[in-house]
Amino acid sequence: MSLSTVIVDDEQLARDELAYLLKSADDVTVVAQGKNGLEAVNLIKEHSPDLVFLDVQMPGLDGFGVIKKLLDKKIRLPKIVFATAFDQYAVKAFEVNAVDYLLKPVDTARLEQAIQRARRRLSSERAAGAAPLNDQLERIVKMMSGRQVRRDQVAVKVGERFMLVQADDIIYASLADESINIVTGHVTGSSNYRTLDDLQARLDPEVFWRVHRSHLVNINKIKEIVPWFSRNYILRMKDAKSTEIPVSRSQTKRLREYLKL
Repeated sequence: MSLSTVIVDDEQLARDELAYLLKSADDVTVVAQGKNGLEAVNLIKEHSPDLVFLDVQMPGLDGFGVIKKLLDKKIRLPKIVFATAFDQYAVKAFEVNAVDYLLKPVDTARLEQAIQRARRRLSSERAAGAAPLNDQLERIVKMMSGRQVRRDQVAVKVGERFMLVQADDIIYASLADESINIVTGHVTGSSNYRTLDDLQARLDPEVFWRVHRSHLVNINKIKEIVPWFSRNYILRMKDAKSTEIPVSRSQTKRLREYLKL
């Protein structure tokens, strides 16, 4: 069975990697690629693909928001494989009846499993003349309302004590000397999270961006964006020191698109 496929991810490198891996898959044709949720909706409407590889964490309309938008617009749902850097989304992926989910970086064997799972699901539906259970999906998506369940508070170690701070009060977190430092408007200390990935997984991906491999920032706490060399940027944050944080080349485009720079 030939599968027409759309790839949607806000990172060009991730799209390129997946497209490259799919070249080795039998009878899979990538008909289009998109970089955000709105493009995903339009491309799915235009191409009616069999299968969509859909990034979960995208600014604006995330992967789950895409499904809700498709349902609202009465657009036929393709088979969905979610791609994510965090396995916390796996349960939710299956709650919305996704075919599968892939953890980044994508493993070739897991990709093949996801493709075969999509083939079996499509083959069964076509043989039975059945359509996807859109009514059930709609109830699930509306119930989830597009947001994840996350901790409202984060523990920050200051001296020998642990202070509990509201997640939204975090201005930025940085990796320094194998320790994660967290800065809010009133508290500066360290975190017991082992990596920035672990900390980021507990925060809202629409608000907290990994703008650099060593820095995680609250985009609502950016005071100023300063142009830098080679069309890159430096972020001045809203802490007392107006800390300057570099934006990596891979995140610069995302920042430009989000803030219309």
